[in-house]
Amino acid sequence: MSRLLGVFFLLLRPLLGMDEETEAQRIRQNVGFACDLAQESLGKDIVSLRPLDKATVENNWSLSCVQEPACIISPVQAEHVSQAVRIISAHRVKFATRSGGHSPNPGWSSIDGTGILIDLSGLNNVTLSGDKDVVSVGTGQRWGNVTAQLVPHGVTVVGGRVPDVGVGGLILGGKNPPNANKTLLTRLLVDHQIVTADGHINRANRKENPDLFWALKGGGSNFGIVIRYDLRVIPLPRIWVSAYAFALSQAPAVIDAFVEWQGTAASDPLSTVIFRADMDAITIGLIYLEPAFQPEIFQPFYRLKPLRILGPSANFSYTYLLDVASSETSQKRARHDIRGISSRIDADAIKQVFRFWLSRAQAVHAKTGANQTFDLQPVTRNLVRQGAANGGNPLGIAPVDQIWWTTVVDWESAAHDAMVRSVSIETTEFWAQLGRERHSDLPFIFMNDASRDQDPISTYGPASVDKLRQVANRYDPRGFLQQQQNHGFKLHKVWRP
Repeated sequence: MSRLLGVFFLLLRPLLGMDEETEAQRIRQNVGFACDLAQESLGKDIVSLRPLDKATVENNWSLSCVQEPACIISPVQAEHVSQAVRIISAHRVKFATRSGGHSPNPGWSSIDGTGILIDLSGLNNVTLSGDKDVVSVGTGQRWGNVTAQLVPHGVTVVGGRVPDVGVGGLILGGKNPPNANKTLLTRLLVDHQIVTADGHINRANRKENPDLFWALKGGGSNFGIVIRYDLRVIPLPRIWVSAYAFALSQAPAVIDAFVEWQGTAASDPLSTVIFRADMDAITIGLIYLEPAFQPEIFQPFYRLKPLRILGPSANFSYTYLLDVASSETSQKRARHDIRGISSRIDADAIKQVFRFWLSRAQAVHAKTGANQTFDLQPVTRNLVRQGAANGGNPLGIAPVDQIWWTTVVDWESAAHDAMVRSVSIETTEFWAQLGRERHSDLPFIFMNDASRDQDPISTYGPASVDKLRQVANRYDPRGFLQQQQNHGFKLHKVWRP
């Protein structure tokens, strides 16, 4: 009987293959119709058909994300996005949106020939209000340009620490800035202009669509395409900065100093520390958010003997801090990945995880040349409480002092993808297990540090997830974004206990 079933299946295979081929042809034909209609409606300046400009197609930070779409829609005003959404929805084709293209997760900001790419880089206005209190920023702008345009006015905005990162994706993940002890970026959001699933152009702020305003501060791209952010600016500060390099063998002492500092950091919210280890050394950046001289809060680090001093301890402009911080992230054209986890402060656990990570990262580096980092981001309970202001957010972060660990991974060959990524995957698994044993684990995963196989929204907690689903159902009752958006941290994929 089983033999007969096998023969029957073999006879059916050509027919099944024909069905699959027919379906693929139907999808490509349908997306072709959508592209043609979009170009007819919006014009050739806005919609590009194949053959596409190579530089535009490849405008992704990670080579693992580069794909060629069926066509590219490049809106320069809100109405273009509105019309694009209506056309894509009506033809039931897949699409992806790209702000800066800095996500290393394949398919988050790119799509192949079965879909349409909406390139938001043309939505790049930077407009400061007359009272110099609020700046309106197009979602396709990059943080370095935003800062540069505000400096002549003596103000700045809390944003991305890497100048080339796009505005849009960073904010939707609830991004914390390089001066994270000072304030959360989500606290400074004033308003959004967003195209929802029905193609309507809406606003989301504390008074108008407040549920959407709440959801957009960490809920990702589940609610529409945000085309403009209004952000409260801050006076352009001068800051004290000092930076050191330590040997990898000094990790236990450096981690002890980091933990000792963070234990007192809540008493001085002007202080923050950048901790990054790579294959060669540990870099420590001490930052004080006003002019100072050797702030006492950093005393645990002054007791250490560094390999070298990376620059003079002095007061600099805020833009200098951004220039220094931008050097942390590789801008090299390569394959990239990131990954994140959070934990209560536990020096012994951090040391164990560091040893675990370093042994594996060095072994993989020897085989593949891959570079990996070990980054500790301090988050104080004061910062978490600030996030609850200004309409709150869905992140569900425990109001305790904690660290967010992340890694940035760079490598060359697609053949090494699994081996290279195994280091960060095993590291987060080890840390989670160790945290459970030591009662120092925290569930939260920061979306902007999450890798493709992680599920950050589920870590916000059941109440936040349920509310996010309610908001999504209100503004997208037909599930357009869940079904037709290519990839991303989508609500319908969130794990249910």
